Amino acid sequence: MSTEQAREAMVARVRRAGVTDTRVLDAMAVVPRERFVHPDHAGEAYDERPLPIGAGQTISAPDMVARMAEMLDLGSGDEVLEVGAGTGYAAAVLSLCAGRVVAIERQPELAGRARELLAELGHDNVEIRTADGTRGAPDRAPFDAISVAAMAGDIPPALLDQLAPDGTLVCPVGSGDTGQLVRVRGGRREDLMPVAFVPLTSDQ
Repeated sequence: MSTEQAREAMVARVRRAGVTDTRVLDAMAVVPRERFVHPDHAGEAYDERPLPIGAGQTISAPDMVARMAEMLDLGSGDEVLEVGAGTGYAAAVLSLCAGRVVAIERQPELAGRARELLAELGHDNVEIRTADGTRGAPDRAPFDAISVAAMAGDIPPALLDQLAPDGTLVCPVGSGDTGQLVRVRGGRREDLMPVAFVPLTSDQ
């Protein structure tokens, strides 16, 4: 199976799993996921599972990337904050569904790789920052949407403060690497589904 066929099969699988947002599906149909994984795992890039990307981190499975993007209900002009950018795959998908994306990655080697990849692929509406993601990006707040791609003990208060009043935040909340995917929208908090993520780390 060619890379293009594998990508088409992944999108079809994500659609069958219940993702219906055409902007998310169209974005995943064009972003070359194999570029964002470790070269040793390029042949597995479109499998439905997380893959290591270095620095003890993983790239989320395609279905989870799609579900989290869809849950944000993005508009074409939305300002988005992503915490836990990794090598930038989800940021690339989000950038095709929204106006601008600020993506924060704590590991310098991953952040550097994300910057290079996103620039090479033409995602010029994404800014990658090397920082503690739990602090957010107050200089760019408020955000219409915030996506956290790591397991938090609870939603970091700084992120709630930086969410626009009518914005949407999606964050895994739990202990260790397992918990619930939580969405805050319009001030209302809801548990969506059980998930497993690498833990969210902080300098605080």
